[in-house]
Amino acid sequence: MKVLVALILLVHLPIHKAVPAAPPPPLGCDDPESEAAAELAVNYINDHSHHGYKFALNRIENVRVLPQGPNNKILFLELDLLETKCHILSPTPLENCTVRSFTEHAVEGDCDIKLQNLDGKLSVLASKCHSHADSNEDIIQICPDCPRLAKLNDTEVLTAVTAALNDHNSKTTDAYLKLLEIGRAKIQYHPVHLVSVEFAVAATNCSAEEAKDNVDACQLLPDDQSNFGFCKATMVMQPVQDIRVDCKLYGHQPGVTYSQPGQDTSAGLLPNVAQGFTNHNLRLSHNNPFASESSSSEFPTFAVAAKSVVKRTVGEAAQHDKVTRPVGFVPPPPPCPGRIHHFKI
Repeated sequence: MKVLVALILLVHLPIHKAVPAAPPPPLGCDDPESEAAAELAVNYINDHSHHGYKFALNRIENVRVLPQGPNNKILFLELDLLETKCHILSPTPLENCTVRSFTEHAVEGDCDIKLQNLDGKLSVLASKCHSHADSNEDIIQICPDCPRLAKLNDTEVLTAVTAALNDHNSKTTDAYLKLLEIGRAKIQYHPVHLVSVEFAVAATNCSAEEAKDNVDACQLLPDDQSNFGFCKATMVMQPVQDIRVDCKLYGHQPGVTYSQPGQDTSAGLLPNVAQGFTNHNLRLSHNNPFASESSSSEFPTFAVAAKSVVKRTVGEAAQHDKVTRPVGFVPPPPPCPGRIHHFKI
């Protein structure tokens, strides 16, 4: 009898099923974790770039999280970057580098970054980047008279760089400077025909005076003594040639090197890189071994899933409008893309 009563009670006891934990809310592009990951990624990109200029974050386009276990997850970021005025060899911290304005013919970088967050510590696993200058059509619409970027191997650009460097070396008593690479160039035809150039340089083991006797003997300083610098110059081509140049050396920076894969530094051009292009491409300068070996599965499509938009009937719209909201309710912002830090290209 007691056994029967116990069975009856067991039958009537409520059965509690295990309720799976709700998935965490999607990580937004402006969330602190996303911004911290983006900051690390941008610093990583600049630290591993060998040519051109430093880039700053303009916008987090998308973020995707793949849980890997307790306190371990993989983040995929899609970033929009903008070129700054600091050359990659400059010791100026990124936060102090000025982003080039739209009318200066801005250069945009696009990067896909794979990171790991393990026990709260972020690390970059892989990256894919490329960059491109804004279209001439966009510049013309906003500023018809603004000069656009010229090709780095343009004859007038090479002439201006050579003349500028010769002018500087002829007037200095310090180290003789050699050209590393041309960073940017513009050609203006009206009201005066002039060429503006920016280029990276390095000190040699000769003084400018010693170089006059045997310039071929002047070699770049070894890595433990290297001294890189940057020059800006403007050369009036017509009616009378005139040139103004300003070169500054940064001083020795331990650990900072410049990659020179056998190019002719007399022209400052990288084989198959600068020829015919207006800017150094992050895809070509960011030499990360993970990037070239990454499969498409490592960088899944970043498109945000969105509900299809269809036209609603008047009755459906009225029913939708009857949904009650708490007083003071403010709809949350869309998780992605994030805010624009500078300007949209």
